[in-house]
Amino acid sequence: MLHYSNDSLGIFSRSGRITHDILVRAQCLAAEAGEPISLALTRLGLVSEQEVADIFAESLGLEIVSSDDLCRLEPNPHDLSVDFLKRFHVLPIHGGDEGSIAVAMADPSDRYAMEAIELATSRRVQPFVALATDLEAALDRLSLRGTSHAEAGETDRAQAFEDSRLTELERLREAASDAPVIRLVNQLLGRAVDERASDLHLEPTMDGLTVRLRVDGRLQALPPLSAHLRDPVVSRIKLLANLDIAERRLPQDGRLNFAVRGTEVDFRVATLPTQLGESVVVRVLDRAQAKLSLTDLGFDQAALAQLRTLLALPNGMILVTGPTGSGKTTTLYAALETLNTPHRKLMTVEDPIEYQLAGVQQVQVQAGIGLSFAQVLRSFLRHNPNVVMVGEIRDQETARVTVQVALTGHLVLSTLHTNDAASGLTRLLDMGVEDYLLVSTCKAIVAQRLVRTLCTQCRVPYALDQALAESLGLSRLASAPTVYHAAGCRACHDTGFHGRTTIIEILPLSEAVQALILRRASRGEIGRVALAEGMRSMHAHGMEKVLAGVTTIEEVLGAVGQAA
Repeated sequence: MLHYSNDSLGIFSRSGRITHDILVRAQCLAAEAGEPISLALTRLGLVSEQEVADIFAESLGLEIVSSDDLCRLEPNPHDLSVDFLKRFHVLPIHGGDEGSIAVAMADPSDRYAMEAIELATSRRVQPFVALATDLEAALDRLSLRGTSHAEAGETDRAQAFEDSRLTELERLREAASDAPVIRLVNQLLGRAVDERASDLHLEPTMDGLTVRLRVDGRLQALPPLSAHLRDPVVSRIKLLANLDIAERRLPQDGRLNFAVRGTEVDFRVATLPTQLGESVVVRVLDRAQAKLSLTDLGFDQAALAQLRTLLALPNGMILVTGPTGSGKTTTLYAALETLNTPHRKLMTVEDPIEYQLAGVQQVQVQAGIGLSFAQVLRSFLRHNPNVVMVGEIRDQETARVTVQVALTGHLVLSTLHTNDAASGLTRLLDMGVEDYLLVSTCKAIVAQRLVRTLCTQCRVPYALDQALAESLGLSRLASAPTVYHAAGCRACHDTGFHGRTTIIEILPLSEAVQALILRRASRGEIGRVALAEGMRSMHAHGMEKVLAGVTTIEEVLGAVGQAA
């Protein structure tokens, strides 16, 4: 990781030319990219390189070296490697006082670079200011000339490394292109689709490769692969996803499209380097099997009526909460399908984009280039959408901008990671959203979980003990409750379950709830008031599905626990 001094932050702050908000954004980008804050400012397009150079020159009392000067002055690298010079955007030039070395720098506040040059040259650094692009051009010219033996040796080493890398790349490509490997990967992808898996997991071990499918939220083991197939199988999947098969030190993400039984299916691929090799997760994005209607997701008539009333609002914010893997994004997609009509403009910002929706403008977040949720949302306002979906509210800036979008006459749908609906309100307050803005914009919070549905061909009914029925709240729903448990048959692969359904609670922001928000009441107090006003909890909704023979008591309790 590169080291950069924080002196520049104080210089820009004291200059008075750059606002605090811009500096905070640039500081975050600089930390992520491992680069000086001066470069982050120019990459964001908020400050020009010339302005950055002027601020350094005025604050530090330094001269600016122009591009013409860099062309005229002969570079004097003093056997410093070009890689080092490029990494820190510095270039020694002829000139300077006796016993010193003149160095043109894009960030003359970087003490680490200056100390490194002084240590390597045994001379004191006399800094000058130069534009980063001018330095890059001068360093490129220096690279082409090959000005020192040290550089030549470094180039030779780099070429040798590249040659070995190409040899390894050819070996991996050849192994991944063997007919048996191709057939094996095709079979794995096809089986994942056929068995309705959401994910295919390939995990390296000492002996080979563990293969597992996640079906209905549960992992199921397949026969493991031997050690000699580990690298070829992983390389084959990376090739299909257009990933760098020779890069095995860093995580990579990609997508691939593959025909299964004559139907095109999208897959999202994520690789992760581990101690024993690369671990790969292939997410199955089968639009044919995806349930993108609220009815198919398990919303009953009461919930549908309530949610459709909310979706008919011209503006405001509706949030869906729950842990990872609880189906929040799928619920939002189903809501978008309901709203997707020719007279509405729908736009989404996501990370990642799960499914491509016809008629919806979808934007992928790219943190590496500074394209964040908040930045995309600000751009959305200039496109005048009717409905905006934010994949997830992760931080304070995204939360505040999302609220502003809702305030300006747009209907906003988004997700949060909280355990229940009431926690969503307190989470936004903790993120720094002002209580009066939350009351003005948020219309409702939907909390949800996914539970497995019983196989209708093998489920077995049984009478429930009365004391247990009362403790679970089932006696209020039926006098002599009959419930089911899973048995297992060929149709469900002996699991007793087939598919999943949603259990939900919808918390509308009534006047009583709004009053609690304004006085910063606790999550528990908000939840109690909501229940008193008629909110059906996830536990209650789950128990209704237990009585209907849709799922089991164990599934509901495993998802939401006992009733509050």
